[in-house]
Amino acid sequence: MEHRRIVIGDVHGHYDGLMTLLEALAPSSDDRVYFLGDLIDRGPKSAQVLDFVQDSPYQTLLGNHEQLMLEALSAVPMDMRAWQSWLYSGGDATVASYRDTGMMPYKHLEWLRTLPTHLDLGDTWLVHAGVHPHMPIDKQSIEQFCWIRKEFHTISKPYFPNKLIITGHTITFTFEGVRPGELVRGEGWLDIDTGAYHPKSGWLTGFDLSYRRVYQVNVFNNQVRILPFDEVVRQLKSQQIAPPEPEMSEEVFSKA
Repeated sequence: MEHRRIVIGDVHGHYDGLMTLLEALAPSSDDRVYFLGDLIDRGPKSAQVLDFVQDSPYQTLLGNHEQLMLEALSAVPMDMRAWQSWLYSGGDATVASYRDTGMMPYKHLEWLRTLPTHLDLGDTWLVHAGVHPHMPIDKQSIEQFCWIRKEFHTISKPYFPNKLIITGHTITFTFEGVRPGELVRGEGWLDIDTGAYHPKSGWLTGFDLSYRRVYQVNVFNNQVRILPFDEVVRQLKSQQIAPPEPEMSEEVFSKA
């Protein structure tokens, strides 16, 4: 049997929920597991999540929250604006997780600096936020791969003719007509960030591409469910563009 390919959405510091999700997914040593970034912030155990994923055989992408952490903790002398941007976006919970565990972030920072912004799996292309539809890939950067929203979600035709782009970053229920826990599919892309940290949702999602099954755990009540992909995905219509999420916009951070 060929290895499974499993993609996990934004964890946001929910270590216990992640452990429950992986228990349900039960990946073998031959399976490939990929994280879409935003392992940290807002949830209670970001340091533990980073420690686990760094020491695991799994691959992860750089998310905008990891980028914020790097900008806040790497600047010498300290960049107060970068610190405030990170703390405002949930970095305060990450700082608390290091304090609670006694861990130090330096090992994690070195690792975070090595993370790719995207992965090409052949028929599938993984990225945290998306791509700019009017720019070639080799001209795009962290600003697009980690932060983009509207320009990507409003594309009228797939960016890649033969690859599905899978993203996190934008919580799916912020799109019109999409309920908490549902996935969203647009023109050539699939969003699996179901808002694990958000009180309206709590769902953390893992998508088994090989068997087209969606595994979810609710971090607030430990409910676990396994659903056929077609039952949980919603096709986005052109007018159903998501509003900005309750965090500072990419324009603010690109200037930070």
